[in-house]
Amino acid sequence: MTTAALPPCVFLLFGARGDLAARKLFPGLYRLAAAGRLPDDYAVVGSGRHSPGSDDDFREEVLSGLRESVDDLDDAVARDLLDRLTFQTSDADDGADLAARVREVEEGLGDDVRRIVYLSVPPDAMGGMIGMLGREGLAERARLVVEKPFGLDLASFEELDRDVHEVFDEEQVFRIDHFLGKEALQNLLALRFANALFEPAWDRRSIASVQVDVPETLAMEGRGSFYESTGALRDMVSTHLFQILGAVALEDPGEWSSEAVRRARAAVFADVRLLDPSRVVLGQYDGYRKEEDVDEDSDVETFVALEAWVDNDRWRGVPFFLRTGKAMAETRRTVTLRFRAPDSTVFGEGLARDEVVLELTDEAQVHVDLLGKRPGPEMELAPATMRLDLGDELPHDEPLEAYERLLLDVLNGDHTLFAHADETRRLWEVCQPVLDDRPAPLAYDQGSWGPAEALGLPEGGWRLGSGDADGE
Repeated sequence: MTTAALPPCVFLLFGARGDLAARKLFPGLYRLAAAGRLPDDYAVVGSGRHSPGSDDDFREEVLSGLRESVDDLDDAVARDLLDRLTFQTSDADDGADLAARVREVEEGLGDDVRRIVYLSVPPDAMGGMIGMLGREGLAERARLVVEKPFGLDLASFEELDRDVHEVFDEEQVFRIDHFLGKEALQNLLALRFANALFEPAWDRRSIASVQVDVPETLAMEGRGSFYESTGALRDMVSTHLFQILGAVALEDPGEWSSEAVRRARAAVFADVRLLDPSRVVLGQYDGYRKEEDVDEDSDVETFVALEAWVDNDRWRGVPFFLRTGKAMAETRRTVTLRFRAPDSTVFGEGLARDEVVLELTDEAQVHVDLLGKRPGPEMELAPATMRLDLGDELPHDEPLEAYERLLLDVLNGDHTLFAHADETRRLWEVCQPVLDDRPAPLAYDQGSWGPAEALGLPEGGWRLGSGDADGE
């Protein structure tokens, strides 16, 4: 569907004065507007419990966020977006004024106005807000975008899922995980399925292990209250990291369509073994308990490293190691496929393993670490690296930021890069043993690679932080 064919639309953003809206949602809408990808007729209604004062005050807040997040802000594009913004307070108990404001805005947009309802609210508030949307008739002609975490465990997910489906059909629901919207994660699928160099070797016969490593140097940055209610396992592992695992382990979907890709992704998650708590290391960085809104005796984890298994014919016996944490040595999003040793013994045994390394940056980078002959008279091996940088190869093509891409997909009704209820339910099932028998978090220094007990989890160590060139 082209944007010219898109019907008029009202974006209804709950949590419109929050950090996510300022850093991602409004910049995403701005970039879509600048690229001419929004409908010709649209409006944005922000909502939340606390009023900014007036619509003009709200617009000034949004403009301030755009100036911080967008380089080379186009004043004309920004002003057009701001002119379309209004704000109306609401909560789970009272949405009458909000419904009236939405209908008032819709009257100025013509017939067949679509609603995009974006819920950026805590998990414990989501059920009540969805009930309010149903009572006020705001679910009609609507697509519902739900921010993670989708519940806090299997039981709360099931309760939330019932609440959602009492008001919305599954086809109306878009469970957003911005890692799925990253250009580099989609490029991982293109790299594998479009290139005979990789596809035949993408299985247990060639690959010894897989690492998904997403450390962050940031600490809480004002998110202490959120982390106290979630922790790293719920915030990162049951969503982002397992979605990356799903992309790596995916079977050939046969075609690039929403139904085919989601079916293949669900099949992978169905084959993921329930996590073994004895192969999970939790950590908490020193100083976390002194962060704002954090309990002085908190045992919430800010770090997770674990071993996962995909029990199917392609991956049986190949460990997947997942790691993430706050206040760590680097900020990276790295997938490492470590290959098995070659069968040949021409050059002896114990050679360094080949690795395919995918950096999930905005402009995808792929490194293939190999062994080659060192120049000179002797047959001596030396490490060498092949590099693919799509930013250099395609300098005139601009990648879409993840939220920009996913907002556009919601407008077009494309579910390919959104989690289905069945996928989400299965990932909570996989993680539930750790929630039921939770290891005690171990202390680690800020700026480190996490607790010492996690460093040796993969045989041969982690690629990042194990003394190699990329990890130092």
